[in-house]
Amino acid sequence: MKTTFYCINDRFRIPASVTLFMSQCRAITVCFREFGIKFKFSKFKQFDSRLTEIKKQLIYSIEDDMKKFFILVALLIGNCISSSSQAQNFTVQKYSIGGEGGTDYLTAEPGTGRVFVSRGSHVMVIDGNTGIVIGDIPATPNTHGIALVAKYNHGFTTNGGDSTITMFDLTTLITIKKIKIPAGGQDGIMYDDFSDRIILTNHSKPGTVTAVDPNAGVITGEARLEDNSPEGAASDGKGKLFVNNESKNTIQVIDAKTMNVLNTWPLDSCKGPTGIAYDRSADRIFSGCSKMSAVVNPGIGKIVATIPNGLGVDALGWDPSEKLIYIPAGRDSNVTIVHEDSPDRYSVVATVTTMTGAKTISVDPIKHVAYLFQPQYGAPSPNAPLDRNGRRPRGPVIGAFLIVIKH
Repeated sequence: MKTTFYCINDRFRIPASVTLFMSQCRAITVCFREFGIKFKFSKFKQFDSRLTEIKKQLIYSIEDDMKKFFILVALLIGNCISSSSQAQNFTVQKYSIGGEGGTDYLTAEPGTGRVFVSRGSHVMVIDGNTGIVIGDIPATPNTHGIALVAKYNHGFTTNGGDSTITMFDLTTLITIKKIKIPAGGQDGIMYDDFSDRIILTNHSKPGTVTAVDPNAGVITGEARLEDNSPEGAASDGKGKLFVNNESKNTIQVIDAKTMNVLNTWPLDSCKGPTGIAYDRSADRIFSGCSKMSAVVNPGIGKIVATIPNGLGVDALGWDPSEKLIYIPAGRDSNVTIVHEDSPDRYSVVATVTTMTGAKTISVDPIKHVAYLFQPQYGAPSPNAPLDRNGRRPRGPVIGAFLIVIKH
């Protein structure tokens, strides 16, 4: 008798075989046969003995005892997930880059290895595989962030120095046009695939979110916020944007089409929220804060989990297929790496050392590599005037490094 089996997630109808893809158990392949079952693990070899025993129990008659089969598979998957943190090994590479200028955000281009790094007055493009500088985008005064839109072959930089964004060709890196942003205070930037818009978070008075058509390079809308210091923005892919307000310790919800503010949620245990990401499969928002980051359920607008991490967080990285959150801490010189075990449960799987000041991060979701960039500064001149906060400015840049985290 020939039996047809169904994929556990009900998305595919597959006769004879099913492949389950899991966040930490790479390619668990379950092959069904008329007289037995074979399991193949491509990553966790420690399960070999367990698999042998499962095969013995299942080889007799699947059709007569399907309940046993699904129970055993569930146990196997549970073991894999609970052991995944022990199996992971993160490595850190550090490339000396040099060059002029400080830094703020950086952006990894998915799958290509190119890393776009803000350097104050220009954007440096680095091959993340080799640490070699392969390009440069000039004339981006006081640049902060970079967003890439592959469908139009366009990239964008936020330039706080002249209240513009630069639109450039992704292939040639040649500037196409500069777009004036009347609100000023350009800082964060991201691309929302739902509305097909570039989204800017501006340190204006009041703080604003500006939407820009990534093909035509024209402003299409603006939202006014409650805070003069909006930081990161994230999209749920269904029409809502979420913005961290660093000074007010809140998240504001924006309609991506109308640019109307829909709601404001307090982040009481998450002080100074900056970096943000959205898990579309679990419908959870990750807000990066110094010392303690937060997980928010957008269905109720409340924190449902917290994550301990270091001090000096200014961004957050998210690898959706690996279910890994990367939280960089510039003051503590490290990155806390967290696994999403379930929508409301999170485990710290590693804390890797980086360098002082490295507080922003970008993750390539295809290569599963995280990147940070940080200049090294010399001693300031003893005669340098104090700034408005009574501090001396940084000394000259004496080095700059690309930090690469792999696993």
